[in-house]
Amino acid sequence: MVDDPNADNLLQHGHSPDEIHERLARPKGHSYLRDFVYGAIDGTVTTFAVVSGVAGAELDSSIVIILGAANLVGDGFSMAAGNYLGTRAEQQERDRVRQMEELHIDRFPEGEREEVRQLFAAKGFEGENLERAVDVITSDRRQWVDTMLTDEHGLSLHGPDPLKAALATLVAFLLLGLIPLLPFILHYLDGISSAPYTVSLLLTGVAFFLIGTVKSRFVDQHWSMGGFEYLFIGGSAAALAYVVGVLLKGLAG
Repeated sequence: MVDDPNADNLLQHGHSPDEIHERLARPKGHSYLRDFVYGAIDGTVTTFAVVSGVAGAELDSSIVIILGAANLVGDGFSMAAGNYLGTRAEQQERDRVRQMEELHIDRFPEGEREEVRQLFAAKGFEGENLERAVDVITSDRRQWVDTMLTDEHGLSLHGPDPLKAALATLVAFLLLGLIPLLPFILHYLDGISSAPYTVSLLLTGVAFFLIGTVKSRFVDQHWSMGGFEYLFIGGSAAALAYVVGVLLKGLAG
C-alpha cells in the first residue's frame, strides 16, 4: 500500500469508545465554507471583470468605481438572495417529505414497515437480522421517519440555516469583491497609484490564489493546486472581459 501524504489530515478522529461517544454526541453543525467561497470567488470574478472591461475600453477611473460599486451591491444582494431562497427551498422540501412520511406511517403502517424491510434487505440484511432491524427502526417513530428521509428519498436530515448561508455569501462577496476596486478608489481620491489597473490585477490575482488555498484546506487538495485553479478561473473571466472592453471601446466615444 502506497503511503498517502494526506493521511494525517484524513485520520484526525480518535477511535476509542470514549472518543467515538463524545464525537457522536456533539450537536450536528454545518459548515458555511461553500457559501463563503461561493460569494468570495464570484465577488472577485465579477467585480474584476467589470474593472477589466472598463479598463480595456480605456474609460475614466470614476466609471470603474461607479460600475464596480453597482456590481458589488446589486450582484452581491442578488447572489445572497438566491442562496437564501435555494437553501430555504431545500429546507421546505425536507419538511414536506417528513410530514408526508408521518402521514403514511399513520395511515399505512404495514406498508411503511415493508418499505423499511426492503430498504434493509437491499443493504444485505436477511432472515432474523432483517426482521430485528425492521423492529428496531419502526419502534422509534423519529428514527423510522429519519430512515425514510435518508434511505428512501436521499435527503439529508440536517441542512444549513438559510439566513446564515445568505450572510456568508454576501459578506464574502462584498469583502473580496472590493479588492479589485481599491486601487481605483485610492487613485480617484488621492492619485496614489498611477497605474490602478496593474495594481488591481496584482491584488486580485493574490486574492484568487488565497481563496483557492483556503478552500483546499477543507477538501483534501494541495494548496498550490487549489490556488492555481481559482487563479485560472478568475483570470480567464477577467481576460474575456478585457477583450470585450477593447473590442467595444469605440462605443464609448
